[in-house]
Amino acid sequence: MESKGLALPDQLLAPRRKPFLLWVVASLIILSLFFLTTSFKGRIVTPFFQGFNSVTHNSSLVSWPFSRFPPKNSTASPPANVTGVVLEKIHVGNFTEITQNGSFGDEATSVPKSPEAKSGNLIDSSGDGGVLERPLLGVIEVGNHSLSSNVDDADAKRSAEGKSVENLIAENKNEGNEENGRFPGSEGDQGGHNKVSFEKCDIFDGKWVRDDSKPYYPPGSCPYIDKDFDCHRNGRPDVGFVKWKWQPNGCDIPSLNATDFLERLRGKKLVFVGDSLNRNMWESLVCILRNSIGKKKRVYEISGRREFKKKGFYAFRFEDYNCTVDFVSSPFLVRESSFESKNGTFETLRLDLMDQTTSMYHDADVIIFNTGHWWTHDKTSRGEDYYQEGNHIHRRLKVLEAYKRALLTWARWIDKNIDRNRTLVLFRGYSVTHFRGGQWNSGGRCHKETEPIFNTTYLGKYPSKMRALQHVLQETKTPVIYLNISRLTAYRKDAHPSIYRMTYNTAEERIAAERSQDCSHWCLPGVPDTWNELLYASLLKVGLGSWKK
Repeated sequence: MESKGLALPDQLLAPRRKPFLLWVVASLIILSLFFLTTSFKGRIVTPFFQGFNSVTHNSSLVSWPFSRFPPKNSTASPPANVTGVVLEKIHVGNFTEITQNGSFGDEATSVPKSPEAKSGNLIDSSGDGGVLERPLLGVIEVGNHSLSSNVDDADAKRSAEGKSVENLIAENKNEGNEENGRFPGSEGDQGGHNKVSFEKCDIFDGKWVRDDSKPYYPPGSCPYIDKDFDCHRNGRPDVGFVKWKWQPNGCDIPSLNATDFLERLRGKKLVFVGDSLNRNMWESLVCILRNSIGKKKRVYEISGRREFKKKGFYAFRFEDYNCTVDFVSSPFLVRESSFESKNGTFETLRLDLMDQTTSMYHDADVIIFNTGHWWTHDKTSRGEDYYQEGNHIHRRLKVLEAYKRALLTWARWIDKNIDRNRTLVLFRGYSVTHFRGGQWNSGGRCHKETEPIFNTTYLGKYPSKMRALQHVLQETKTPVIYLNISRLTAYRKDAHPSIYRMTYNTAEERIAAERSQDCSHWCLPGVPDTWNELLYASLLKVGLGSWKK
């Protein structure tokens, strides 16, 4: 009997061919899913393939081409506040320019927008006027010389010109690593994963936050605090003013690890040069470092002095580390002179000559300069027959102009006399004062203030003298780190000695003290401890010599 031929559909459905049919259908389904994922990136199917793309954080595996997610270690666009972003305006707000000894004769002006804004940018002082990169610590002025350290290391000898900030300061070789940027004493990232390493943010732009772990040393524990700064011993009843820390926007700064600081300073000399506000900072650092030493007797002032108000040179030796932390009193940085005439003795300020104290610090390893609070009409004979250049005495010269000329003299001196391979140079900015109702000698007061300013609209203008400083720093060939503490001090109306500069035997004495308060210096412990915390962070960020990671 002749067999009957089957149609094609019937052939496919024949019992022997059913396995083949199932295989074909399954293949078509898998291919359809694959093309849907590749072409349309469908949400239903994508999670299935996403697992192929899950690699470890530091893995070198490439991502699959059909994934819509980038690999975790791929390069992403940096946030707005990291390296490479040029600020249009100085990042320091506006402040009131009032001095400890009276009002400045020149009016403080707000900072204009400019592509050459100094704070927040790294300035090319080669003469082109270009903004290189956003710096890491307020302002780092870099000239035509290398930022080199005193160690024989290839990285330390790279030229400053044309380099990114990471190359100038510290290469971030472990970007993405949560431990990156944490130094001895660092508390790490406390504010979430959107924060960057403190090496990549402006540590002077931030706010004050409560911190019950402060201060670095117990109130009343340091015997080397000037009596006028020791508010605790002088009976200040509140302690809340020491329970604040400076929190930069976008990053955390390391706490000041005193042991690490001293180890990096081993065999070296650090010097503060300037007025009594730098003495305030110097005493703070001495107390912070001393508090970490077990045998306190191995920390001493080399001449045995306990009073540091008189003009001169003071040095604290840390015997266990063979290092010193010194203070040189030089309130103008330039030279004060006096002459005898038939009408008696008269004084001048030599704007063209440095103070004779330079021999005490020219060979230091770290120098922190400041000047500003003595540049007032009251302290400079109202600018009349006081400022001298060469044999010429100016009949009248404005304070701000005289200040600029003195800073240029200072800049020329550091360029000529500082060994860039050995010495790190810093300049601490103007510390804002908070007299209300008058000046220091006319009833100004601050003794009832117990909290910082929280509303930024109450902050004054940026000090015009600091604008002048930044223009001078632009011209220096020697790299200078600008500790821009003006804004952070502007908030702290609560932390001055005010009437707590001494103890009072009677109520009448205390009432009388309210007519002559100190609203320019700072209680210790207090705000200068934060300046030193920022000093420590800034030196670590520069990362040269013993301050390398």
